[in-house]
Amino acid sequence: MVGRWKAFAHDERGRVTAFVVVITTACLLFAGLVLDGGLALAAKTKAIGQAQEAARAGAQALDLATYRASGDARLDPSAAETAARRYLVAVGATGTVTADATTVRVHVDAQQRTQILGLIGLGEIAVSAEGQAHPDRGALGGAG
Repeated sequence: MVGRWKAFAHDERGRVTAFVVVITTACLLFAGLVLDGGLALAAKTKAIGQAQEAARAGAQALDLATYRASGDARLDPSAAETAARRYLVAVGATGTVTADATTVRVHVDAQQRTQILGLIGLGEIAVSAEGQAHPDRGALGGAG
């Protein structure tokens, strides 16, 4: 009986298999973090660009009556929100837009589907971004 326990203690069959399973799982998770993290970062960058461009589109909606009367570059908030929303729809983005007489603010929400982390139940990564813009008189005399 003692000989049998000694043989079992020196038998290494099966130990390598457990090691390989653990290392393979760790490598897959690491690859998932790298790949899906990079995709999420790219989606965040895209959302930032969409938010900023939508805000710029809205910032072109000047209140012309105020500008002609006083030379102040002020926004028409309703027209600015409409222009920013129209841009978001055109690029296929979803978000919220707010505007007042001086600033257009855009918040964009997006979902990035995962490629590898879906294997552990993480199917999407939520990203969001914000952008804002102010009216500018441009070559006519700087910021308004």
